[in-house]
Amino acid sequence: MTGTRSPRRAPVLVHLVRGDDAALVAQAARALVERLVGDVDPSLVVEDRGAGEEIDVAAIVDACTTPPFLVDRRVVVVRDAGRLGAQDAARLAEAIANPLPSVHLVLVAGGGTIPASLVKVVTAVGELVDASAGRGRQRGRWMAEQLRHAPVKLDAPAVRRLEEHLGDDLSRLEGLLESLAAAYGAGAVVNVASLEPFLGEAGAVPPWELTDAIDAGDVPGALRALHRLLAAGRAAPVVVATVHTHFSNMLRLDGADVVSGDDAAALLGARSPFVAKKALDRGRQLGSERVGQAVTLVADADLDVKGRTALPPELVLEVLVARLARLARTRSAGSQPARGGVVPRGTRARR
Repeated sequence: MTGTRSPRRAPVLVHLVRGDDAALVAQAARALVERLVGDVDPSLVVEDRGAGEEIDVAAIVDACTTPPFLVDRRVVVVRDAGRLGAQDAARLAEAIANPLPSVHLVLVAGGGTIPASLVKVVTAVGELVDASAGRGRQRGRWMAEQLRHAPVKLDAPAVRRLEEHLGDDLSRLEGLLESLAAAYGAGAVVNVASLEPFLGEAGAVPPWELTDAIDAGDVPGALRALHRLLAAGRAAPVVVATVHTHFSNMLRLDGADVVSGDDAAALLGARSPFVAKKALDRGRQLGSERVGQAVTLVADADLDVKGRTALPPELVLEVLVARLARLARTRSAGSQPARGGVVPRGTRARR
């Protein structure tokens, strides 16, 4: 009995690398180009255009429509492809609609938004390479995939330590793994003790790590997240704005006749029903009075970091974060002072 052979898939010749972190996009583009070049001398194969120079679309179209000379392939890399205008994008889209089998075109996002017409053609005839790490479980899967192909192997405690340390600065992962391989050899198993000397300063954390710790009443955790945000260059007014948005969303939803994340998102004008539902649930757990107290604390801190007091902005934020986390821990609106040590009116101090 003879079987039928499935047709061979045609090679993908057009590639668009995009994501929300410029460093991760650059790393993904480099890995893709290395794969396309293979064991051929890159100087004979790669034409790199766009970075730090005007994008010459005519030259790119010519490179995409002319067979390579002396080698079996050509890899044309267009960096900061978001700088392409609508007319240039349309011209390039027309050229790559029927690509030569010996030419690969790699479009690297950056410099603006890539015209939709060009993305549409790439989607139809090529591949979209998503360099984003994502969030939550998606981020965990991304990290696991990177470590699976890493030149060294990290044991479970080392993986947890690395994830905690890197936080939101995932672009540092590739260089750190290469350093570990250079120090211990390819294929080495790395534990926490071997990893620690290579970590350097802790990376930033996403802003929601701060607000989640505040909501949990975790004062030490909230302060750790705050310090990592500040160490990563997040300005004090920006941190205040993040916390203000968090609690003002609760305030806007307070008393509203909504039950679902979609309804809450519509009321807030937010894109994420998950975030809106989170604000709705958390606001109801806190109660109207404590939500109002939190908004007042944030408003006072906003004035303080902008110069109302002579206190350092970092100290103002530490006090704010600690008070908000304590407020989230209280069981009733009157069981905790609204501002450091001052008992709200109408509440009798315990002796």
